[in-house]
Amino acid sequence: MSQSPTSQHLAAPYVSLVAVQLFYGTLPVAGKFVLLHIPALALVGFRVGITAAVLVIFQTIRGRVWLAEKGDYWRLAALCVFGVLLNQYLFIGGLALTRASNASILAVTIPIFTLIISVMLRYERLFLLKVLGVAIAAAGVIFLIDPRNASFDSATTQGDVMMVLNSLAFGIYVAVSKDIISRNGPFRSMMWVFVFSSIVAIPVGAVGLASVDIAQIPTSVWILLGYIGIGATAAPYLLNAYAVTRVRPSTVAIFIYLQPIIGVILAVVFLNEQMGASFLLASLLVFAGLFLATRRRELAFQEP
Repeated sequence: MSQSPTSQHLAAPYVSLVAVQLFYGTLPVAGKFVLLHIPALALVGFRVGITAAVLVIFQTIRGRVWLAEKGDYWRLAALCVFGVLLNQYLFIGGLALTRASNASILAVTIPIFTLIISVMLRYERLFLLKVLGVAIAAAGVIFLIDPRNASFDSATTQGDVMMVLNSLAFGIYVAVSKDIISRNGPFRSMMWVFVFSSIVAIPVGAVGLASVDIAQIPTSVWILLGYIGIGATAAPYLLNAYAVTRVRPSTVAIFIYLQPIIGVILAVVFLNEQMGASFLLASLLVFAGLFLATRRRELAFQEP
């Protein structure tokens, strides 16, 4: 039995958010191979620059480049600071100074920050089901990662603080981006976010690339860079922007909890790793949390 157009319209943002996590889930594997040949700052430069170029070309063809309100240029420039520059540089810098398990556990603060900021700015109301859903899903992620593998000591403090600030920056971006993206559309909004981001990321990336012999970079790395720019950056940012215009910001953020689940599944499929009972239990907790957090209908958040 086929779904009604209304049901499909309601499901579209959730399908988009799952796709976002699938795209992001491929980034660690592709990025790890690329980082064997180029520095992290150069990777960010390529990632931001490729995405900006693709979106500029696409929007130029569509004839939808310029914004109606001049003040929105400044607002999108501010969004790029939180959603792209601080997000990516704090994550890379923090990851270099802390353990991967610490970073994974601290990532559960993103939906928490998003929910708090959204409530403080009155973008959404605080519901018990939402809080309970976020808590249960976060518990599932923590259970999967196993806090015993983490080490929050003085040696990792600086990196841990950077990871928390990264979560806060991205939480602010998700919480405050709804209005301006709804007004200008996800494609046009993301184009300007990445154009502004590239003003910083490309020169910094060029400095990082200066010590690399470009002629020695394999063709496979250039192909992966193209995929990272389009498939693991442009696509998820656009889908995220589309979803944030139709559901609550905290709902967008909580889908981040799917990333470790997807990561384990990819490891099983491509790296022949084993999937234990702890993974199944953690998955159940995450999906239960997502169900509760998205239980309230989002009709009030859809564009007319």
